[in-house]
Amino acid sequence: MTSLNEQEWLAKNPDVDSITVAVCDINGVLRGKRIPVDQLKNALSSGVRMPQSACTLDIFGRDIEDSELVLDSGDADGVCVPTARGVITRSWDEKPSGFLQVMLGKEDGTPVGADSRQALATVLKRFKEKGLTPVVAMEMEFYLTSVTNGIPRTPTLPDAHRPLAMDNILSVSELDALSDFFDDIYVACNAHGIAADSAVSEGGAGQYEINLLHTADAMKAADDALLFKTIVKSIARQHGFHATFMAKPFGDTAGNGLHVHFSVVDEDGKNIFDDGTDKGSEALRFAVGGLIKAMQESTLIFAPHQNSYRRMRPGSFAPISAAWGYENRSCAIRIPGGPHAARRIEHRVSGADANPYLMLAVILGAALIGIEDKILPPPQLRGNAYEANAPQLPLDWLTAIVAFSSGTTIARILDPLLVRLYAQAKHQELTHFLGIVSGAEYHAYLETV
Repeated sequence: MTSLNEQEWLAKNPDVDSITVAVCDINGVLRGKRIPVDQLKNALSSGVRMPQSACTLDIFGRDIEDSELVLDSGDADGVCVPTARGVITRSWDEKPSGFLQVMLGKEDGTPVGADSRQALATVLKRFKEKGLTPVVAMEMEFYLTSVTNGIPRTPTLPDAHRPLAMDNILSVSELDALSDFFDDIYVACNAHGIAADSAVSEGGAGQYEINLLHTADAMKAADDALLFKTIVKSIARQHGFHATFMAKPFGDTAGNGLHVHFSVVDEDGKNIFDDGTDKGSEALRFAVGGLIKAMQESTLIFAPHQNSYRRMRPGSFAPISAAWGYENRSCAIRIPGGPHAARRIEHRVSGADANPYLMLAVILGAALIGIEDKILPPPQLRGNAYEANAPQLPLDWLTAIVAFSSGTTIARILDPLLVRLYAQAKHQELTHFLGIVSGAEYHAYLETV
């Protein structure tokens, strides 16, 4: 993928009349502004400006109360710094437009500590200083739904007579029925350098997974994951569906995960997790040790929303404890088999609703701390992790917020400002949901108690 300068991009896209300039906020939501296309050159030379607080809005798009980035600082502007991808064309939309993702910096050129993309950049800088490079791949799960009055239902596939009514793991017939939908996704991904690999039908009715191939550019992996979600949602609408990456859109079916596979190579290109055996190297075990040690306090990053905790239940293939094992999908950390040269770690905790930058920053940051501090993991777990006596992850939102706020390893990975504002945002969102009485509660209690 080649990043075009503004003149080349304008020449190749004469029909585009607007460009969206956006920053990724702490929830993985794009926030920004639309500018006329004739302002592109000025925007890139003098810089688009946005409030620094734009990267720390809550899930409802509200400022965090008492945030030092708002009234205490006069809600100061940040300077938007374009990412390496540069300006691209949202060719997957019915009416193509321009898109420019940015990071937020201060007037003096230093990064805004609460910018989630900057958080990953900081971790990757630490790897680079040690002559190490993470190699990352992601598995992206989502549901296709039909939405009526804001409520999702299972979809009716093309040429079908009724909505999907059952789980259908690895169904070829479903993939065939959706071939036009998947073809459009692959075309859009290919146009923007997103290495989309195999697609499968997953464990829920209308649930699918597309793998994004491994890359030695972890920042690009996170950029691709964010852009992939945008592409899938847009193309789904064009095909008469709604795509959702909610962790648990349906209470009685499988949740959406975002599994991360990663290895680490040295300056000679050697995988430091490979020692020529099935067991893997000492560095692999130290990385696992760092991940296990940080997992309880990191859960809020992997499960950031109220809905996230509906996914983390026994027997769900979503981990509930800090355990690891070889070829064990019931564990939070799985060491896959295969060729020794490809020895890697699979991190299985995150839901598809996680911010990919913060998720990768915490996973890679904890693994690096494990390697630096030579943290040995507990014994590997054999058998069913849901029945094992392993340290339990926070299985409710408030417990996760408290663990994150006081986490000693998190404090070594993320900027203190980001830790503080992220926790405040989650408290603010939790307070909102506590004020809502659900229909299910009225049904159970209104005339009964």
